Amino acid sequence: MSATGFRIDLHVHSKHSTRPSQWILQKLGCSESYTEPQNIYRLLRARGMDLVTITDHNTLAGALEIAHLPGAFVSEEITTYFPGDRCKLHVLVYGVTEAQHRDFQELRENVFELLPYLRENGIAHVLAHPLFAVNERLTPEHFEQCLVLFNTFELNGTRDALQNTVLKEIITGLTRPGLERLADRHGLEPWGDTPWVKGFTGGSDDHSGLNVARMHTRFPGPADLESVLGGLRGRLGEPLGTAATPMTMAHNIYSIAYQFYKNRVPMPGAAADIPALRFADQALDPSEETPAPGLLARVQSFFNRRKSALYLRWATGGEAHQVLLKEAAAIVGADQGFQAVSRGEVRDMALMENEWYRFVSRATDRVLSQFADRILTSLLQARLFDVFHTIGSAASLYALLAPYFVSFGLFASERAFCDRCLAAFGEKPRHPRKEGLAIAHFTDTFREVNGVARTIRQQLTLVGRHDKHMRVITCGQDAPADMAGVADFEPVGAFEIPVYPQLQLFYPPFLKMLAHCFEEDFDLLLAATPGPVGLAALAIARILKTPIHATYHTAFPQYVAALTRDTNLEDAAWRYMLWFYNQMDVVYAPSRATVDELVARGIPEHKVKTYPRGVDVTHFHPSKRNGFLKRYAAGPGLKLLYVGRVSREKDLHVLTEAFRKLRAMRRDLELVVVGDGPYLAEMKQALRGLPACFTGVLEGEDLAAAYASSDIFVFPSATDTFGNVVLEAQASGLPVIVTDRGGPRENIIPDRTGLVVAAGDPDALVRAVIHLADSPERLSLMRENARAGMERRTFDETFLQTWDIYGSSLRAGAA
Repeated sequence: MSATGFRIDLHVHSKHSTRPSQWILQKLGCSESYTEPQNIYRLLRARGMDLVTITDHNTLAGALEIAHLPGAFVSEEITTYFPGDRCKLHVLVYGVTEAQHRDFQELRENVFELLPYLRENGIAHVLAHPLFAVNERLTPEHFEQCLVLFNTFELNGTRDALQNTVLKEIITGLTRPGLERLADRHGLEPWGDTPWVKGFTGGSDDHSGLNVARMHTRFPGPADLESVLGGLRGRLGEPLGTAATPMTMAHNIYSIAYQFYKNRVPMPGAAADIPALRFADQALDPSEETPAPGLLARVQSFFNRRKSALYLRWATGGEAHQVLLKEAAAIVGADQGFQAVSRGEVRDMALMENEWYRFVSRATDRVLSQFADRILTSLLQARLFDVFHTIGSAASLYALLAPYFVSFGLFASERAFCDRCLAAFGEKPRHPRKEGLAIAHFTDTFREVNGVARTIRQQLTLVGRHDKHMRVITCGQDAPADMAGVADFEPVGAFEIPVYPQLQLFYPPFLKMLAHCFEEDFDLLLAATPGPVGLAALAIARILKTPIHATYHTAFPQYVAALTRDTNLEDAAWRYMLWFYNQMDVVYAPSRATVDELVARGIPEHKVKTYPRGVDVTHFHPSKRNGFLKRYAAGPGLKLLYVGRVSREKDLHVLTEAFRKLRAMRRDLELVVVGDGPYLAEMKQALRGLPACFTGVLEGEDLAAAYASSDIFVFPSATDTFGNVVLEAQASGLPVIVTDRGGPRENIIPDRTGLVVAAGDPDALVRAVIHLADSPERLSLMRENARAGMERRTFDETFLQTWDIYGSSLRAGAA
């Protein structure tokens, strides 16, 4: 016994306690715990509890099984309801009889009938997990009524630390006038001499045997039932221990399901010797003793290993559970921590919980990476049947990940409810972030040279400058570890696009991203790309019930058509894009042309909004004209400039043909190509012997100098949704030539800052260049107009406008 009193876990369950509130267990076919009452007793004693009780839901069966043991007594958890809307409450009652239990069943349908009975009979009672919406009907008004009705409240071991903290802050802040106002508001009568002074208890609320006594209560006095009941009535309990995390709850759900099936479907001898299954047995049901292997056991193990090796060879097919078993065996075999768990050497539940999380995360990441490879390969080869088969097989992984999905989603909902309760008492939200809008910007591209990546990097600079809160979430982008505002996760796999080898899709570690977003508590998830990272954003938003918006930057289906010339793949790309963007609450498009196309394709018009785009008018400036291109052997002629990906979807074959014709007409023209891509070698070959220089990728001051040191910017693309480079060229004092398709034409003033030509027509491009080359006065005027037009589109101004659009869209969606 402790020198200052005794300790007891006042909220723990046995196999007799059903879990109707945890729907995931019902989906898995096991709606109850499977921990024997005697095991609960033994575990509690082993973890230093002086007294033991079991509080199963609406039954005394578990408590009665151990009532004869030293230090045990009978208790129960009663499910009761607010009569108006059937909002559930769980009330813990202690030291009760079988006759009282029968009375509880008569009265528990109405909390206003149950509580008078408990008071009149002197039954010690506590409101369990007061801020947990058991059946999703709890409101701040219900909680206010509970503050009047109950005098003792539980800090719960399966709930978020934030929930327990908020509960304690609200209750300890109660005053007599405050409680009387609540009583008058709800027409209720407080109970007791000082009902504004509340008591607290701690309980683990454990259903699995993994976390008994994780939270418990210390009372003063001798370790007997009368001290417990007296301590509860006198509000003398001192909650001790640690609260849970989503990983804790998920670990419990896995354990309940595992124990349930283990006791109904015995594990065969061969399977029991498979390392991955031994690991699962120790991680999910560690209550059983692990005897030292004797001679007979070692002989049996020898033959089992032979059988298990054969079993693993059978499990090398394409089904998800087979692949998972194979990967799990490899993972456990290669990790010292997992092997220690398998040998029964880990008994600390916090460490066990973390090891199980690591195992599930690593195993599912590897399997999902393999299945993603199969899906993408099948798509590129137009094997649609294989795609559907693979998706159907991989979907079975949902059952493995579902406990984490449920746990993170539940904890996120509870945090939101805590904020609502704090607001009802005039308190600020307890969020681990800055005040104001917090955005997670998900992107598959960050370090590459493209408009999406450059825009996001520029936004990061502006976020710091204007004290906004935005975190870029990406994967496999080699971002410096100390780069502020970027969470760059290590990929679990990658897929190289055969027709575009410079472009890789990286598969993110999904559970790690989910945990990160839960901890950061973002207001809005923003998907910049529809790749694997964008898909992760969508899934995380659904799990955490967070709004998700997306920006439509890239005309991906048109790129597919240009690169593959396969109409079936283009159609498949459109179907995917429409599905992805239709999942979003809001879609931001950079141009009116893009909005019109998305709406025409099937995105609801009310979802699509345009947003402004700016340019760094200080960095890109005519004053940086300095002869920079001489280092690339450029001559003194009139320089045509292209900046961007060197790829066929940019219609650079049109520019190539046009320049060959231009050189036949004008000997003073030169072509400068800045960038890299799959068409580069072919373009160089096509322009061999002509004054065309290829600089490769340029950044920073070199890029600004390349712009300013040229004369005309030529952008033949018909697939771009916006074209950042068109703004950068104009800010550098270059007139631009764009096509009549896509977003770039909306970024110029025709015949003032540039010219618009027919897409895909080399002759139209030739005529536009000749017109400007033959009109030096007009060329000079256009240069001045281009710069003047961009001075009103600064990065800072358009960024702040865009941030306001995000906020207003979020508020409109909430309303």
